[in-house]
Amino acid sequence: MNKYEINIYEQIARNIRKYRKEIGITQAVLAERVGVSHEFIRRIESKKGAKTFSVDTIWKISLALDVDPGKLFEIDMDEVVNI
Repeated sequence: MNKYEINIYEQIARNIRKYRKEIGITQAVLAERVGVSHEFIRRIESKKGAKTFSVDTIWKISLALDVDPGKLFEIDMDEVVNI
C-alpha cells in the first residue's frame, strides 16, 4: 500500500484514538470537550463506522487533545501495513 491508497478518514480516526489514549481520556470526555455526542466520537473511532466529519470538528478535536491539527493527518506507514 502506498500513501495515496490510504483512507484519510481511517488514518485520522487512528490518530484521534492514539492521542486520546495517550492523555488518558475516554471517548465520553473527548465528546464533552468537543461538544458532540459520545456516539459521534465512537463512530469516528470505529473501524466499521462511517467516517464523515468536518474540518471544524477536526479542529475542535485537536484543541481538546492539545495536539497540532496536522498531527491528526500524519501517516505512519508501519502502522498502516500492520492493520
